[in-house]
Amino acid sequence: MAKYLISFPSAAMVVPEGELEAVGRDASAVIDEAKAAGVYVFAGGIDGAVPPGLVSADGSVAEGGYSWAPPLDGGFTVLELPSREEAVAWAARIAKACRCMQELRAFGFDPRA
Repeated sequence: MAKYLISFPSAAMVVPEGELEAVGRDASAVIDEAKAAGVYVFAGGIDGAVPPGLVSADGSVAEGGYSWAPPLDGGFTVLELPSREEAVAWAARIAKACRCMQELRAFGFDPRA
């Protein structure tokens, strides 16, 4: 079994007016299904109200993220699945619920962590 990261940037999620409540309900239903199926690892989103900080090895903190990188935001789900094909199927379910395409990546889980 491998872990897969299913994600989308905030800008990709363009919800028609009046559908936000349905999106939340549909997305929660998919997460509940993943939990019931025993494939759920974790899910959540980046809190855009809290700015990122770059922390150096000496513990000093600089406001903001990497200036050269695209912003890290949006929603993230990690599922443990037996195949990439099943990961694609779950990503499609999340895409339908969130009304936007999802990025799919194998997640490099460290079992020692």
